[in-house]
Amino acid sequence: MEYCVAFARANRAEMMAVLQEIVAEATGCDQFDPPLDVAHNHAAGETHFFKEVWVHRKGATRAFVGEHGIIPGCQGSRSYIVRGLGNPQSFMSCSHGAGRALGRKQAQRVLDLRGEIAKLEQSNVLHSLRHRNDLEEAPGAYKDIGEVIANQLDLIEVAVELQPLAVLKG
Repeated sequence: MEYCVAFARANRAEMMAVLQEIVAEATGCDQFDPPLDVAHNHAAGETHFFKEVWVHRKGATRAFVGEHGIIPGCQGSRSYIVRGLGNPQSFMSCSHGAGRALGRKQAQRVLDLRGEIAKLEQSNVLHSLRHRNDLEEAPGAYKDIGEVIANQLDLIEVAVELQPLAVLKG
């Protein structure tokens, strides 16, 4: 598991380096803050309630006091940069996203493709929603991110709200 986490971290670092190169070439700006690198869905040895335990954060990320994290919404909704409050009752964790309201196959069966495209276009979000199969990642497949954030204000504080400009899947 630790090898896989390290491998994923190295991949994210490589993708960030390529992105920074592209941005620098396009804008002339080559000064970047350190990237926010947040892993999820892995286990870590930690101390909680005066015991050494293994914490598996499935669908969650660390939210230690002052630690920055990312809680993404879905295509067309806000995402959030947050700071952890270190709530011991949550093992110092918070969600790592909006979470699914519909399973992938269920979303493909029940969501209206034209309606989901209209939601994104109303928000002026450049998107790649084109086919019924794409509905597994459509906005209607996810929970309301505002409600998800509101339900964990004892775990995190919002530092920055991000509004999407483009979401390209593929």
